Amino acid sequence: MPSDLDPRLLRSFAAVADELHFTRAAARLYVAQQALSRDIRRLERETGRELFVRTTRHVALTDEGARLLPHARRVLAAYDELGAAVAVSGGDGRPLLFDVGASVGTAYTVLEEARRAEPDRDFAARFHSGLTGAAADLLAGRLDVSAGRVAGLAPGVLGRLDHRTVRYERMAVLIADDHPLAVRDEVPLDALAGETLYAGAGNPATAEWTDLAARLFAGRGIEMAAPYPEIDGPEEFVRVVRRRGWSVLASTDFIDVPGMVLRPIVDPVPLAPVSLVWRRGLRHPGLEVLLRTAGQLAARRGWLVRPPGSWLPAADLALLAA
Repeated sequence: MPSDLDPRLLRSFAAVADELHFTRAAARLYVAQQALSRDIRRLERETGRELFVRTTRHVALTDEGARLLPHARRVLAAYDELGAAVAVSGGDGRPLLFDVGASVGTAYTVLEEARRAEPDRDFAARFHSGLTGAAADLLAGRLDVSAGRVAGLAPGVLGRLDHRTVRYERMAVLIADDHPLAVRDEVPLDALAGETLYAGAGNPATAEWTDLAARLFAGRGIEMAAPYPEIDGPEEFVRVVRRRGWSVLASTDFIDVPGMVLRPIVDPVPLAPVSLVWRRGLRHPGLEVLLRTAGQLAARRGWLVRPPGSWLPAADLALLAA
């Protein structure tokens, strides 16, 4: 048995052992399936053991694979702890990297409040929309904290992250100011039947939001706009939305789009759960500041109060209950 196994190979082994499916394991690790298969073959060569029985329809651990798995998990846990310790070496000097998505919304509000509360603390903002896209950087240590709907993440990814729900954002519709529904202060959900709304389809980084929209639209006659490549930045978003003539599923905290108005959705009030999310094992003083700040904001502003008769997907309710 070699003494210097690449931890990447062990992560690949653990992912396939969890999923017993190479495609799902590759998606969980954000790698190509061919690369994952190469890693498993390399690990088998280096250990001199066959770890999986593979057929076209079935993947199973061999006895040798099952014996190796708990040892691999302990090694990976030690690597994660080491990474967390290295990340905070140097004390408070390293900035906390926080992906807030955009300069509006829950995450940005928490960031700005944390900066006001502790002006000497260094929080470095990133603006890459989508928790699904941020998850790979969180797990790789390229990012410390992000925010979004955790129920939309793959279980294998979520299992390696910690999270805390900080707000239930009310959902809204962004429509042209001459749209028939624009005269209303609030838009009943049933009134959107027959409408086509953009909800990030085609952007893999925001898959958790697209999934939330699909659950909301199901059985209500609301269509999802056709997939479109990732839209990078607010200026490009405004350009594309105006050019395409889209209506947009949004939250009540949203960027201004000229010629369009934002209307809350009611009857029922659909909610988008927002959690702060970080890599399991991360230790950084800035994280504690963010969590404390988010809790204070939630208490003051009623962020965690759900209106009577509000809507959340069953998947989110089950995760919250757990």
